[in-house]
Amino acid sequence: MKENIIPHDYQISKTDRNNLNEHNSFLLWFTGLSGSGKSTIANVVEQKLHKKGIKTYILDGDNIRNGINSDLTFTPEDRTENIRRIAEIANLMIDSGIVVLAAFVSPYKKDRENIKNIVKDGNFVEVFINTSIEECERRDVKGLYEKARKGEIKNMTGISAPYEAPENPDIKINTEQETVEQAVSQIIDYITPKLQLNNE
Repeated sequence: MKENIIPHDYQISKTDRNNLNEHNSFLLWFTGLSGSGKSTIANVVEQKLHKKGIKTYILDGDNIRNGINSDLTFTPEDRTENIRRIAEIANLMIDSGIVVLAAFVSPYKKDRENIKNIVKDGNFVEVFINTSIEECERRDVKGLYEKARKGEIKNMTGISAPYEAPENPDIKINTEQETVEQAVSQIIDYITPKLQLNNE
């Protein structure tokens, strides 16, 4: 079947779209335990970028798991497929000229490495939201840890499934020592040069 798939050569490129938008496009990937603060921080980063006129879109569990990935469970195999699909969606959005912010637990190193391969390393910024399991359980904003402790949720990262922390993330945020505003400032400072068109 694949031999019959022939890509069409379209004339408008990613560079053309970036020039029109007056900024580069890439993927900001927020990884960390459930309750670490990924979505909260990503949300504020997007607001800051929006005010600067940067075209953005957030991908997170709610708009992915309820839609395109509604057929997937939380088994290791399905988690890998979940991340692969998200990476492919992000890749299309990067090509369209958008800065994509993705907030997912994404517990496996091999899956995060695969994201880099899909979107290309230069388009990937890994943001590790480093929050201890104890703090995440204390927050337990969705009540997931309590259910996991009772055995009501299987394959809960940090409880009954592993989380493989990034070894060399581009940005590392410790939410137990830094405020949301401090975290956002650190991220904005890091990506501001990357947004500039003359970096291409």
